[in-house]
Amino acid sequence: MNREHSLFEGSRCVAVSPSDTATALVALDASMVIRNSAGERVVPAGEFFMPEAVDITRMTVLEPGDILTAIRIPASWTDATFYFEKVADRNAWDFALVSVATAMRLDASGMIEDARIVCGAVQCTPRRLFDVENLVKGRTPNEETAELAAAAAADGARPLNSNHYKIPLMQNLVKRSLRSS
Repeated sequence: MNREHSLFEGSRCVAVSPSDTATALVALDASMVIRNSAGERVVPAGEFFMPEAVDITRMTVLEPGDILTAIRIPASWTDATFYFEKVADRNAWDFALVSVATAMRLDASGMIEDARIVCGAVQCTPRRLFDVENLVKGRTPNEETAELAAAAAADGARPLNSNHYKIPLMQNLVKRSLRSS
């Protein structure tokens, strides 16, 4: 069955990224420091995880001989609100069915000044919800904003026969993350 499979970008592979940490690192605009015999390079977390359309055989941009030596989280999210939640089948099976990581900064009036909203376990890489982030900027994080964000979160989803349940699950997690501020 395809109960745990991808909702997005499933042209050749429907496996999802199992990493909770990856979802959070993308939401925090982290950078990955990679070293090899030629030197060092820094790759944004959002570009570190390999889309299946680029190379179905790899999960990251690491090449033979590369080693991940550090993860840098910028200070830009200091004092921001951060939210992470995942839903899994049971405690014994730790992989998420869907997860969300949200970093949000409010201005002095309580409006959303900046936001990063990333869902895990819905495609083969952490899925940053750029359209939802743009939608919530300049709004108050209230029920209306949460409902609008939830409705937009699954735009473009292409569920398979047995994973339709992931759409409302994803929408509800996005909604909860915006209510948390």
